[in-house]
Amino acid sequence: MQFAEVIRRRRMVRHYADRPLSPEVIETILASALRAPSAGFSQGWAFLALTDPADRARFWPFVPTRVAQTPTMQNAPLVVVPLAHKAAYLARYAEADKGWADRSEARWPAPYWYIDTGMAALMMLLTAVDEGLDACFFGIMPVTGEYSTPEVDVPAHTAAFKAEFGIPDEYAPIGGICVGYRADDLPPQNPAVAARRRAASTVIHRGQWGNA
Repeated sequence: MQFAEVIRRRRMVRHYADRPLSPEVIETILASALRAPSAGFSQGWAFLALTDPADRARFWPFVPTRVAQTPTMQNAPLVVVPLAHKAAYLARYAEADKGWADRSEARWPAPYWYIDTGMAALMMLLTAVDEGLDACFFGIMPVTGEYSTPEVDVPAHTAAFKAEFGIPDEYAPIGGICVGYRADDLPPQNPAVAARRRAASTVIHRGQWGNA
């Protein structure tokens, strides 16, 4: 598939057919994440890949809103959880060629451990499309959009998820990715999406902010 077509076709698909993926395709998608850029080539990431039905069944209770709203997401034969490893970046930039010996987070203008792990996630999303598949990135949280509600404790929820899968404390999940074949009866995209798409002239500033 031409790269421009991959970009054009990429969308978040939430309805999947109960259809397996070949091991070769799974490995291609996972390997693509390792080609993402990372600050200082820190590669501060890891990826929890769930392909066994029993392992995927352990995962879905941690995203109850997604399951309730789009239960056919559970048909996706591959779930990947990208994990950011901040300590790898702090250690890398304390090395002699970088020289930040104190490992202070204050030196960082942005949390590149999350940014780079997000770019690795995008590599997998694009590779899935190139393989003729679809994918969706979503948050791992108890209830979508209700962070301020007292009964919702996102840190505790994340800790429970990590404990379930034996993930070390220093790794932070940034979300989940499901990959598979879209359902035959996939609903058409909501026309509101196209209506809300921002034009390049409103987001690209040429030479000076405000110059479209």
